Amino acid sequence: MKKHIVLLPGDGIGPEVTKAAKRVLEAVAERYQHTFTFESQDIGGAAIDQQGSPLPENTVEACKKADAVFLGAVGGPKWDQLPGHMRPEKGLLGIRKQLGLFANLRPVKAYQQLLHASPLKPEVVAGSDLLIVRELTGGLYFGEPSERRKNGKEVVDTLAYQKEEIERIVEKGFESARLRRKHLTSVDKANVLESSRMWREIVEEKKKDYPDVTVEHMLVDAAAMKLVTNPSAFDVIVTENMFGDILSDEASVLTGSLGMLPSASVRSDGVGLYEPVHGSAPDIAGENKANPLAAILSTAMMLKHSFQMEQEAEEIEKAVADVLQARYHTADLHMTNSVQVSGSELASKVIEQLSTSDAAENIMRCYV
Repeated sequence: MKKHIVLLPGDGIGPEVTKAAKRVLEAVAERYQHTFTFESQDIGGAAIDQQGSPLPENTVEACKKADAVFLGAVGGPKWDQLPGHMRPEKGLLGIRKQLGLFANLRPVKAYQQLLHASPLKPEVVAGSDLLIVRELTGGLYFGEPSERRKNGKEVVDTLAYQKEEIERIVEKGFESARLRRKHLTSVDKANVLESSRMWREIVEEKKKDYPDVTVEHMLVDAAAMKLVTNPSAFDVIVTENMFGDILSDEASVLTGSLGMLPSASVRSDGVGLYEPVHGSAPDIAGENKANPLAAILSTAMMLKHSFQMEQEAEEIEKAVADVLQARYHTADLHMTNSVQVSGSELASKVIEQLSTSDAAENIMRCYV
């Protein structure tokens, strides 16, 4: 199978984790007889420095032609004084909009070896394995008007959704639950917001098309509390833009490190942008300290959601788990009785696990 991937290394540790992700994808291609071609483009601060824009047109055009896009990280204090429209983060928001990526998928899994690293008690975190499906292109962040009035004495933001925008993200939530444990929690604020009441109505309509999925409705404040008291009760959470932004960041504490969190932004046809959740971490950029596992797990999401390579994706996830089980880690994970390695060395350990996997021969038969 042949696929073309655009790499957007970006800023800070972005180039380092992007290199690790590319190495893993190359190992998968070699082992399972695929052909992955790669093309690098500028985004964020790097694009500002090189081309005068956080999202150059050539980057947009390249991404539109790609089968999938991988992004490292954007931002850093170097560009903090620039006006809002020129900030590196505008590159990320812009490419999501240009590609029509309306659904953000953020899996959160608690690894046994890292339970101690979470601020929550190990017995609370143990067994957590959930997916947050967040609407990405509508709601309060994009509604108009959004402005200050009356000489700065009044401000207005607008929460607006079209019915079809809610329908497509709810469908993505149901489809995701069907691929997992078939339990969907729809999070809203239907006791206060009219938009949430419409959201809940649409979920009720759509559940008729997914009779194998169990559905529950939960107010966002209750969901926030349950995430830190009983996270293993969740399978898939689907919610609107701002609620999803807050809840996914809250859920990140379950893993004990942002360096373990992958994400995907996708649309209905499978094209997606994949990125680790962590930021650009400019304080450690260039020191080979960055944890590459979130980036590597993001490549697994790419294989699964854009290329339908389910088994290859599972092999990457297993390789990451095996490396942690062998107690190799970067400095951010703070594991005891373990071996601390550099970011590139940790990526090599994952690749070693892939190369010794017994599953490759069986997977290749699927493509014969």
